[in-house]
Order: sequence, then structure tokens, then C-alpha cells
Amino acid sequence: MRQEKASAIIAGASGLVGDELLHQLLACEHFNIVYSLSRRELPFHSKNLTQIVHPELRVTTWNETDHTPTYGYICLGTTTKQAGSSKDLEAIDYQLVKDVANTMHLLGVKNITVVSSLGAHPWSPSHYLRCKGKMEQALSKMGFARCTFVRPGPLTGERSKPRKDEIIVQRLFEIIHPLLMGPLGNLEPIPAEDVARNMLTLSLEPEYTDSKKTQVISGKALKRKKSSHKNDKNKSA
Repeated sequence: MRQEKASAIIAGASGLVGDELLHQLLACEHFNIVYSLSRRELPFHSKNLTQIVHPELRVTTWNETDHTPTYGYICLGTTTKQAGSSKDLEAIDYQLVKDVANTMHLLGVKNITVVSSLGAHPWSPSHYLRCKGKMEQALSKMGFARCTFVRPGPLTGERSKPRKDEIIVQRLFEIIHPLLMGPLGNLEPIPAEDVARNMLTLSLEPEYTDSKKTQVISGKALKRKKSSHKNDKNKSA
């Protein structure tokens, strides 16, 4: 019996991780329709891609004949420098992500996977990490059947508008890389492509065997996931 394909929705597909993830979703045989929620139209097209464009990332119309997305992916985020202030950062990294997740839940998403940050905690002294922690806490209480947060360390990859701070961090880690052992391994930069691949793979894994509906995957664990995927490929070859 042929398994019916699913539909997915992604927000933040114009960013570093989101762009990689969108292309992987469109290439994944598990999905027949992928909805992208963005502020501006994305510069490419696919027969399996339906773009929803709204300046505030809202879904204002939905037809009963539209496929219900059961998988949701959020790759939204900014920096204080980009946002302009701590208040504006919180409006994006906490409030906007929460609003988008709520929209996805209302549309029918059961399984949501979200990019967070290494060190995220609702009581962190860092405003940035506190926003990420509050976001995780809020989404975990929304009633999704599965909720996965990936917490990568510094990201590598090509942005349309490079972030100066990321370039500096990448060059620094090229020097101190041999020292990143044990817990410090979480600080090792990870390619955005690998983060996206892990998000997709984690979301498609069988249901959790325990009662927990929420899981958090850190930068170091993402590297282990990456390695295990390579081993699986080698076994099946």
C-alpha cells in the first residue's frame, strides 16, 4: 500500500538555515506540498512550493481544499545589531516566533522543529539567550504532538548579507579548533546545511518512545547526529 505524502510549512526560508532547509524539504520524497511563509517572495519556484507572503508573517486566507501541513519548521532569528535594540530583538526572536508557531498550530501542524541557540534559557543573564529560552518555553506549551528545538553553536555558510560578527567568530574558531574538547565541543561552528539536514531528519524520526513531547538537541549532539547519518548511509551502500 502506497504511503500518503505529507505537507509542510516553513517560516524563515530566506535565512541561512531556512534556505538550506527549504531546498531539502522540496527534495524530500516524504512531502508533496511545501508552504513557505515569508515577508517577501522568494527568488525561486517549484511545482511543490506554495509561497505565502505577508509583511508580518500572517496567514490571512486558507481554503478548505488546501493541503493541511502537519510538519512545521521555524528558522527565524536576528541579532541586536540587526534589530536595532533589545526590545526589537525580543519582538522577533520571541514574539514573532511564538505568533508564527501559533499560526502553524491553528493550520494543523502537529510536529514542529525550531532553530534556537546554544545556551538558550528563560533565566539567562544574556537578553538574546533569554529570548530564545522564553520562546522554547512558550512553544512547548502550545499543544504540539512533537516539539524539537535545535541549538547550534556558531553557524557557517554563505549569507546574502554576511554578518561581520559571524566572520570574526569563524576565523577565531579556525585558530582554537584543536582546543574544543569535551563540553567546549558545543562551541564548534557547524554548517547551516548540516543544521537543516538534522532538522529534517529529526522531524521524520519515529515517535518518541517516552512520554516527553519536547526534545532539545545541542550543537554537539547535532554533530553526533550528522556522524550517525553518515554511518547509516555507509551501511546501506
